[in-house]
Amino acid sequence: MAMTSPSGRHLKWTSNSILALIAVCFALPLLWLLIASFDDHASLTLKWPAHWSLANYQAVLTPNLAYVPLWNSMMISLGCAIITVAVAVLAAYPLSRYRMRLNRPFLYGVLFGTCLPITAMMVPVYSLFVGLNLIDSEPGVVLFMAATSLPMAIWMMKNFMDSVPIVLEEAAWSDGASMMSTLWHVVVPLMRPGIAVVFVFVFVQAWGNFFVPFILLLSPEKFPAAVSIFAFFGQYGSVMYGQLAAFSLVYSVPVLALYVFTSRVLGGGSALAGAVKG
Repeated sequence: MAMTSPSGRHLKWTSNSILALIAVCFALPLLWLLIASFDDHASLTLKWPAHWSLANYQAVLTPNLAYVPLWNSMMISLGCAIITVAVAVLAAYPLSRYRMRLNRPFLYGVLFGTCLPITAMMVPVYSLFVGLNLIDSEPGVVLFMAATSLPMAIWMMKNFMDSVPIVLEEAAWSDGASMMSTLWHVVVPLMRPGIAVVFVFVFVQAWGNFFVPFILLLSPEKFPAAVSIFAFFGQYGSVMYGQLAAFSLVYSVPVLALYVFTSRVLGGGSALAGAVKG
């Protein structure tokens, strides 16, 4: 029923006004990034450039400023996402398929792991990395970031796996398939959209992580893009706003491309459609 009363119209107008205000709050910074990236004399204020130029992109798109840091970010984020998804699938399978007394306490423990602040763990983690000689090691950073992403990934993966009917696995078992074969050839293909969601979630978290690489990596040539962004902040508070805006737009392209790829290739349609006949 349409809201035709004065109170209904007032409520609709208020909600639309709040949504428009929120949209403006998000749109203004994005508009500043776009305009400032083409302005040689960009500042914090949003203004139309006197002369549109690609000089900021030319200054940013160099091996030291963009290509190497973006490559490091890609390797760290992909490694973290792949390890996290693989381990989360293996951990979520028994939690989803077996009813044990430890399931609920374990899940609560996993949920508690998502609440631990990363800053509180970095002092003992740094000491551990020094003892294991993993300081300034990109594989070490990948493993630690994968470990910190696992609690939420396991929780999400378990919920996605619950939606896969167990009768499909029972049919495969009756044909002689092993448990691991059933997991990889029956369950995993049917929960591709869920795996894509977890993969993108972990990738984006790792892609934007500044604190962990900044603490555990020492060599500038190993810094990801989230850390190398310091290059645009000079001394005495000076900031190269135009180059910072151009770098930020370039920095966001891989994440947008990954989202489009997973939504079109892995997340299109329901994988369970027609899988079970009523």
